[in-house]
Amino acid sequence: MQNSIEIRALVASDTKKVWDYYTNPIHITKWNFADPSWHCPSAKVNLTKGGTYLARMEAKDGSFGFDFEAIFDDIKEFQFFSYTMTDQRKVTVTFLDNQSNTEVIVKFEPENENPIEMQKDGWQSILNNFKQYVETHS
Repeated sequence: MQNSIEIRALVASDTKKVWDYYTNPIHITKWNFADPSWHCPSAKVNLTKGGTYLARMEAKDGSFGFDFEAIFDDIKEFQFFSYTMTDQRKVTVTFLDNQSNTEVIVKFEPENENPIEMQKDGWQSILNNFKQYVETHS
């Protein structure tokens, strides 16, 4: 991936749970937003090569929203998956088993409209929400 940005989180949970909470729409809707003023009211995942990912992201006040869509390129259960967004940018998510913890590493190609640091901070905020959600729910 060209000029990719990398973010990370060490999640205090086993890889199977981390994988499930990251890929299951029931859980995605609980953590997939960068700011508390936003939410993810729906998500659909067909976790197969060529399958689709769709997450609706909206401001809670209804002032703005968009669909985050992608097609899965490659999947190795409990280890990694990659996808291509509708604008052709690539993303890879890796899950590293670290005994009782799992390191989640997300690499993504940035878009050209917003500053790199803003994009990195936004994706990191979502990953931090994910970490908190996994560690506080069973």
